[in-house]
Amino acid sequence: MNKGLTIAVSGKGGVGKTFLAAMLIRRFSAYGSVLAIDADPDSNLPEALGVTVAKNVGGAREAILNAPARSKVASSKQEALELALHEAIEEFPKFDVIAMGRSEGEGCYCAINHVIRQVIDTRARGYDFTVVDCHAGLEHLSRHTTRDVDIMLVVTDPTKNGMQTAKRIIELSKELLIEFGAILVVANRVTEENKPLVDQMTQENGLDIAAYIPYEPLVAQFDLLGKPVTEIPENSPAFVAIDEICRKILSYT
Repeated sequence: MNKGLTIAVSGKGGVGKTFLAAMLIRRFSAYGSVLAIDADPDSNLPEALGVTVAKNVGGAREAILNAPARSKVASSKQEALELALHEAIEEFPKFDVIAMGRSEGEGCYCAINHVIRQVIDTRARGYDFTVVDCHAGLEHLSRHTTRDVDIMLVVTDPTKNGMQTAKRIIELSKELLIEFGAILVVANRVTEENKPLVDQMTQENGLDIAAYIPYEPLVAQFDLLGKPVTEIPENSPAFVAIDEICRKILSYT
């Protein structure tokens, strides 16, 4: 590969974006090096991957922002944050993980988010693939933290709210003039019974579904048992569908 490929997974909370992100990380790790970025403050991606992450960017970020005005950290916030970001990356045999951590407190963090985006983009160049599990909803777009993404996967489920959020994400990306190499809408938890309704709702919302992921009951079962969702068997229809999504993404390289 000539350059690293960055894939962001977005959508309303609860539609299965972390499941898809984790499965893509599993599949891409067979093709090259992978950086997994958990940009959701709930930080569920490590559990979905079956790893434990001890560090996150959130605590370091707040310490830097709240440093005394005349301290060394306060005078070089960008350098301190860059160091904190690099130190927060944890290495595992098949992929590396960096978690953004808890939600931000009061005040404007626009400048810090700009630095985070810059540092992540710089660090991601050392990987064949970077997969970002985005904050639920539209936050990542409004702050331009996904500005340099090659492929944006917008995940929806067979619900009105999921479809409307997917539509708003695409509309907002256009309003903010965010250019992606491609935006692919993925419908998750699709069954033979609800597929006609899914197709009807996507048509009503002007969405073009690039891929359907069949409903996989093992995902909820594994979540209940604390097992990584990446352990679903390869003969699972959901696994097969996600493998096809992976191949489609690879076709953009």
